[in-house]
Amino acid sequence: MLLDTVSPMPHLARVPPYAAAEKPAGDGGRPVILSQNELATAPSPRAVEAAAATLAGSNRYPDSDCEALCAAIAARHGLRADRVLCTPGSMTLLGTLVRSYAGAGDEVVITRHGYGYFRTVIQLAGATPVVAPETELHADVDAILARVTERTRIVLLANPNNPTGTMIPWSEVLRLHAGLREDILLVLDAAYAEFVARPDFRAGSDLVDASRNTVMIRTFSKIYGLAGMRVGWGYFPAAIADLLRRVTPPSSVSSQAQAAAIAALADRDHTRATFEAVSRERQRLAAALGVLGLAGPPSEANFVLADFGSPERAKRAHAFLTRRGIHLRPVASADLPQHLRITIGTAAEHEEVLGALRAFLDRPA
Repeated sequence: MLLDTVSPMPHLARVPPYAAAEKPAGDGGRPVILSQNELATAPSPRAVEAAAATLAGSNRYPDSDCEALCAAIAARHGLRADRVLCTPGSMTLLGTLVRSYAGAGDEVVITRHGYGYFRTVIQLAGATPVVAPETELHADVDAILARVTERTRIVLLANPNNPTGTMIPWSEVLRLHAGLREDILLVLDAAYAEFVARPDFRAGSDLVDASRNTVMIRTFSKIYGLAGMRVGWGYFPAAIADLLRRVTPPSSVSSQAQAAAIAALADRDHTRATFEAVSRERQRLAAALGVLGLAGPPSEANFVLADFGSPERAKRAHAFLTRRGIHLRPVASADLPQHLRITIGTAAEHEEVLGALRAFLDRPA
């Protein structure tokens, strides 16, 4: 007989499931999927070839420490390889980090429209999320610092942010760090760093090198197009890197993923072409949304927000587009109920989206 006396930890029973993007229904047509911030095009052919070349050796475990990949990342970004750590996706690394440095009775500060998974990992750790307001959909350093208490253990900042696409300049990141106690960990989630062209942006490695309480998290899922491979990485002060290596499961990044990531890093021409294509299409899509009266904030990532003016109108637009096989991301979970997030796709996909939006807007209210 099944006993009902086996229960999870109380704080885990209260954690809501993470709201992932909806899966397209199998209606026979080719859906336009612009809901998950994936790259619209295939990854580097070199990455595909490198991954395929490892398949025959799949009977062996992968390099547990990802030594070659960490060395390649360090060489590419001017970092110390012994302070780089790779995991199966940056979400895994984020969760391990928060569970390692916060728990019951602790507080973790996030911003109002910040990355949705931040709340999940805080709750999984048993800690309490403390929300700082934003200013015009941008992180507000003064508001973050005002939410810091004696119970604060971590500040989580996505820069550029998902789902708004906005960023704060490096000078503000430095001001934020300067305002924190030395025993508070500042986590800079720079998943979209490779899409930023502004000269006042830095991903965070400088501050990691200069302090003992800052970490930077990155991913291969975005500009490198390896979302299906699940490769995330971070750069840490020595003591934090050592702790995370001890609490992270070994051999968790597959041989295929490691090989693909190393090859993707080396193919700079492909990365440059991807950056240029995303930047070009982002600018075109944002301009077209502005003409339709749906302009959102300026984005520095591989997505834009469309502002429909009201939650009800955004819901109707989402349902209308979904029926046409066009999948965008509602972001009410980030307290943005009147917006939809649109991943940067191909020019052809954008024409489908814009055509459907025109049809929606032309309907009687």
